[in-house]
Amino acid sequence: MKQVLDKGYVRLVDTMGSDLTVVNAARASYAKESIELNEKDEGLIKFLAKNDHTSPFRHAMLQFEVYAPLMVARQWWKYIIGSSHLEGIGDTMNGWNESSRRYVTQEPVFYIPKEDEWRAKPDNNKQGSKEPVDVALGKEFTEKLLKSVDEGIKLYEEAMEKGICAEEARLFLPAYGMYVSWYWTASLQSVAHFIKQRMDSHSQYEIRQYAAAVKELAEEKFPLSIKALLEK
Repeated sequence: MKQVLDKGYVRLVDTMGSDLTVVNAARASYAKESIELNEKDEGLIKFLAKNDHTSPFRHAMLQFEVYAPLMVARQWWKYIIGSSHLEGIGDTMNGWNESSRRYVTQEPVFYIPKEDEWRAKPDNNKQGSKEPVDVALGKEFTEKLLKSVDEGIKLYEEAMEKGICAEEARLFLPAYGMYVSWYWTASLQSVAHFIKQRMDSHSQYEIRQYAAAVKELAEEKFPLSIKALLEK
């Protein structure tokens, strides 16, 4: 398990296959199979990645449990609805199951940036961020965020106590900073694609931290394939 941000984490729950799986999938057309990796196999993995022969990487799977602010989860979700391996067809090789406050009513948890973690808006005023703002300004907005969260929780709890259903009471909770948990199951190719895009310096800081954690965990099981796909 890798700790991320103030209260988040990524946990590798399960995997199917290994670097050897990629090699044997690629050699299926020749009815050949390797028992253990050798130098030729390592070269084949590099060749496949370099030349966009990606189908062998989809025979290996990884399953993660993620606990992250909703603003991270919604960025991540794009990789479920937009990573189809077959043009025009929904991706059947990505699974996503998320906790829901229609059913789960435990105490809500929120991501609260520290006073030195608030970032300035970019010059183009569209997306992204720049260097941290002055600590005094950061402290002001940390305190305001905490106040907003506290008020939202009080209203949420009051609504529940007075008989409002959970699926409507949750409207009082400040959404984007609230932590949610989910299971993500994806092919090795999809995982590498997510890592490559979300570790890019132009990506949002918070999701970059999660992508780095995913990379570390994936490398433990698929060191050659992850390296080859990311270098490509």
